[in-house]
Amino acid sequence: MSSFPERDPKTDHLLTPENSVLIIIDYQPTQVNSINSMSRAQLIENIVIVAKLAKVFNIPVILSTVNVQDGKNKDTIAPLADVLGDIPSYDRTNIDAWEDEEFYNAVINTGRKKLIMTALWTEACLTFPSLDALKEGFEVYPIVDAVGGTSKLAHETALKRIENAGAKPISIVQLACEMQRDWNRQETVPGFVGILKEIGAFLPTD
Repeated sequence: MSSFPERDPKTDHLLTPENSVLIIIDYQPTQVNSINSMSRAQLIENIVIVAKLAKVFNIPVILSTVNVQDGKNKDTIAPLADVLGDIPSYDRTNIDAWEDEEFYNAVINTGRKKLIMTALWTEACLTFPSLDALKEGFEVYPIVDAVGGTSKLAHETALKRIENAGAKPISIVQLACEMQRDWNRQETVPGFVGILKEIGAFLPTD
């Protein structure tokens, strides 16, 4: 058994830790409590898993909230904030994060064109920046099992809209496998396996 030499991780057409950035928008109490497209407990568990994946594979993260500084909303939910640690958070008044200058510049300054997108709600704070980013030539990868909407229909309709515009929906397990890619990449295997066990994709054998 032998693998081909590793492809250039910056120019690979698939997602790699070196060519992508994870965007997390508005995982705040008000938004989480209004999700009806999936279990809210499952949603929290899933976005925390996504954040853990970013840590394992050293994927840069751009975090954004809405209306925290003006006191109208609370900050990022604690289970997610605990995993993300001390990273910048770009607070906005815009529903569409792409229309916020600090957020937009943070994305541009990564120099990366593959945007792994998560946001609440699917029909607004995920859809609008996704459409804007696609219009500007970015690749958008919404994580379908880590986002949610005010209803199942609203969620599914929004995903269909951005997919029709060119977005490439992925799941948490697909993202994990795409980042790992080769069992010979030993440094990330323990974290990769641990996360898949946590989400139930791998069952513990010991």
